[in-house]
Amino acid sequence: MVPFDDKSAFVTSGIRVGVPAITTRGMKKEHMSTVVEYIDEALRNADQEEKLEGLAKNVNSFMQKFPLYPELG
Repeated sequence: MVPFDDKSAFVTSGIRVGVPAITTRGMKKEHMSTVVEYIDEALRNADQEEKLEGLAKNVNSFMQKFPLYPELG
């Protein structure tokens, strides 16, 4: 269930963001609000290709700070 949701666990009513995938990339608690804002913006503009393209650029820029495979040494 989504915390504080009044719907049954059998009713899809929210999005749960997996923290392990975020922390694996080196993000901290303070970065979660940015991630959620990006998800919210994508959902609110799902039918607006131009806005989604701009959002994708912003997300890619943000994610450059948190590479999947950081360089060693």
